[in-house]
Amino acid sequence: MKASWWMTALLLTAGTPRQEEAASPAPDAPVPEAARAPDDEALAGGGTTVFDASHNAYGRALGNLARSRWFQMREGKVLFMRDWAAHEAGLAGPLTNATGCGSCHFKDGRGRPLPDVGPEAPLLVRLSVPAKDSPAGRHEPVYGVQLNDRGTQDVPAEGTLLTTYADVKGTYADGTPYTLRKPRHRITRLGYGKLAPGVMLSPRIPSQLFGLGLLAAIPDEAILALADADDRDGDGISGRPNRVVNADSGKAELGRFGWKANQPTLEQQVASAFSEDLGLTSPLYPESNCTAKQKGCLTRVAAKGPALSRHVLERTTLYLRLIGVPARRDVLDPTVVKGQVLFQQAGCPACHQREFTTGTVEDVPELSNQRIRPYTDLLLHDMGPELADGRPDGEASGAEWRTPPLWGLGLLETVNRQVRMLHDGRARSFEEAILWHGGEGTRARERFKALGKAEREALVAFLRSL
Repeated sequence: MKASWWMTALLLTAGTPRQEEAASPAPDAPVPEAARAPDDEALAGGGTTVFDASHNAYGRALGNLARSRWFQMREGKVLFMRDWAAHEAGLAGPLTNATGCGSCHFKDGRGRPLPDVGPEAPLLVRLSVPAKDSPAGRHEPVYGVQLNDRGTQDVPAEGTLLTTYADVKGTYADGTPYTLRKPRHRITRLGYGKLAPGVMLSPRIPSQLFGLGLLAAIPDEAILALADADDRDGDGISGRPNRVVNADSGKAELGRFGWKANQPTLEQQVASAFSEDLGLTSPLYPESNCTAKQKGCLTRVAAKGPALSRHVLERTTLYLRLIGVPARRDVLDPTVVKGQVLFQQAGCPACHQREFTTGTVEDVPELSNQRIRPYTDLLLHDMGPELADGRPDGEASGAEWRTPPLWGLGLLETVNRQVRMLHDGRARSFEEAILWHGGEGTRARERFKALGKAEREALVAFLRSL
């Protein structure tokens, strides 16, 4: 006997007590017609758009998802929320940053709320050392590509990141003062000796996960058409692609995922996270995250093959592809409309590209030919010395970052009960995020600073509508 639609919906929302808070609502939950905006500006994800502005907004299935896919999504959700340290005699580790994907991506969004974790949300720390034969550098010889701050009883953790902040004060053109927080990061409690000389650190906050299937469906040529590495048009914006190696094919491809666009496919991004964050090997990354200097770690994993099958990797990836983008709100509000004009006049769309149309996606046709509004070009931009981490990644320099999508950010506080923006979470508001822009973003930042209070509030109101 086939399960009825309501039983399927119940399965999609079910979870263990540990999972329940982050579980996705049923994909077919009714949406009041009054919640739908009368203008297609609200359709951030085209026909896949989700009309939910609640604390579950980031965890909805695609708005046009076929019911035949619900069980696939449920299977992927279970894998995403699984505690891998407890599952099957503990496959995770022994060196990790978490024991499950949901531990970092709260409700399919960013890092867990501050009240849940203490004074600061968790940050990952990417590591590398300079190398004459590699512009991107090499892995840190003792600690590898990422600092793992969790270990087991017999395998010590690699270390602990400590972050302190210094106030940076400034003034808008109208005399209104503001205060930014400049982070300073250092690693303590090193478990395996000193870090290599010249080590490069890059703290990263977990990013939101909705809309990834749509970003993957943007044709390469549409992204490359926006690249202007030599600034031929003289607008001060020099977006360029990151070229990275596809672990399956061994060929260089366009990077589009990660803070520096260092992953070419969503499956590779997932496999990398399993490996580096959870210590789980897979067909894409069959080698343990232990280094040659970490004997105890190597002993624990010596006799094991890949911990994850290709099926697990594919189902987890499919789950992420099927998470929908929340609709915009208040699109006809006069203040929001005014803010959108100011956003345009400030030059923000030079990087935060408003619109793309996805290509044909044969295995998930729901993603095909969708007119989407992610507000990103998926290209690298030099954001100046204040935001630079000094660590190259692929072809990205130590000052370059991929333009982050802006869609859904207006619900960040609703879902996460906090606002933490930019790659290391230093910005506590949209205003602070804008004021940190340097390099190619300097002109837009200065135009924002020159606005009066009412105009600044209007521009932020537009961003909150996304």
